Amino acid sequence: MRALRTLLIIVVVLGGLFTVADRLAVAAAESKAADRIRARQGLSGTPDVSIRGFPFLTQALAKELDRVDAAMTGVEVTAGDRRVRVGELSAELHGVRLENGYSRAVATSATGTARISYEELRKASDHDVVLGYGGNGKLKVTGSVEVLGRKVTRSVLSTVSVVDGQTLRVRADSVPGEGIPGVEELVRERTDFDREVSGFPAGLKIRKVQASPDGLEVTVAGRNVVLAG
Repeated sequence: MRALRTLLIIVVVLGGLFTVADRLAVAAAESKAADRIRARQGLSGTPDVSIRGFPFLTQALAKELDRVDAAMTGVEVTAGDRRVRVGELSAELHGVRLENGYSRAVATSATGTARISYEELRKASDHDVVLGYGGNGKLKVTGSVEVLGRKVTRSVLSTVSVVDGQTLRVRADSVPGEGIPGVEELVRERTDFDREVSGFPAGLKIRKVQASPDGLEVTVAGRNVVLAG
């Protein structure tokens, strides 16, 4: 009995030491991963990285992590020829392969969400317009045009959609023309636009967009998403 008790104590102590070592290792790996993501994406701040699953050390030895969560701010994407700042990008990554001596990380699959403020989205337009939330998932676009020498301001409710996973499309649902020839065309020149978006981590594509009170909500997803390296 004494020998069994001693053995159990040793097992518990070793288990505790392994757990401590595992948690220290995962903390160091999260810090290193955050630094590499920051460098790859050119971020001004350090992202928050959480490696899920236990134990971490066996995953690291197998060079594949079950799941990694990352939240980063300061991501800048290109919309057309303009730079647009993303408020925050949060991503959930699965099956993260560690390659090239642990210097490169590639997720088998990933999903995420991002938010773009209306002020940032306005930069993507060619014209001086005001963007805001129009309710029911619609974007409110206000712009001015000149008709017969008179400045006319119009607000329209627009639908925001995604084309081919990389282009944001803004289209007014309808334009009040008030019977004046050419008014609708002039207004749409101000309010409607397409912008190809690039700059998200390689492999992520835009799946869905929707206007909300706080800005444009963007859902992204992809396969073989490169985190670092």
